[in-house]
Amino acid sequence: MLKFAVFKIAGEDFGVEVSRVVEILKRQKIYLLPDLPDFFSGVINIRGEVIPLLDLRRRFGTHTPSKKERILVVRCNKEKIGLLVDDIKEIISLAREEVVAPPSIVKGLKRTYLTGLGKKDDRIIILLNIDNLLTSEEKMVLEESGGIFREDAGTQKVT
Repeated sequence: MLKFAVFKIAGEDFGVEVSRVVEILKRQKIYLLPDLPDFFSGVINIRGEVIPLLDLRRRFGTHTPSKKERILVVRCNKEKIGLLVDDIKEIISLAREEVVAPPSIVKGLKRTYLTGLGKKDDRIIILLNIDNLLTSEEKMVLEESGGIFREDAGTQKVT
């Protein structure tokens, strides 16, 4: 069985492997940085650790404000990154046979963002590939914008 944290973006169910989730937070103060790609909201300060915040709604081309907005802190390529989502729904278990390969196009999402689709009862859960949410070029832009996505970024402290 595979376990996934399920969250909502624009009314759709998305999931990430629970093993990648560090913590789930309520909305935090977001510190803006100049010249970040528009799907990055800025950075957050969690117990002295600076974490880049990726707005998945903007990343996927939707702009759905939510009163239940949450931040899912996940491990992405050895880094911590915050994912801004509409709402956290649940933790679910999926048998391997309940996960199918993604079709070439799913609601406009690039196939590289996906690890598969989870089928649970009458629901489809879009399973995200966390490591592919940022391109190499986007990681370089972030590095140039203050080094918040470097190998040692996870150890940066706010003073």
